[in-house]
Amino acid sequence: MMLPDVKSLWSHLVGWFHDSETILWARLQAVLGVVATIVTYVDPAVLQPILPPAWFPVLLVLNGIFTEYLRRRREAGM
Repeated sequence: MMLPDVKSLWSHLVGWFHDSETILWARLQAVLGVVATIVTYVDPAVLQPILPPAWFPVLLVLNGIFTEYLRRRREAGM
């Protein structure tokens, strides 16, 4: 079985989101947020081993930095 070319796959995926990595990232965050909400609604202890409370602020900061990077990366070509 042949794996698709990563660059081609990335181009197709970004093209689906109107050539914006920021929109792709926002949609991914929304989907993960919905999944996490459903999982924690059923059993809140499910995410505790995966995401300890002490890591939550760190992940928020990293998410903000990554989002800003994607936004500025796109800004240069506009």
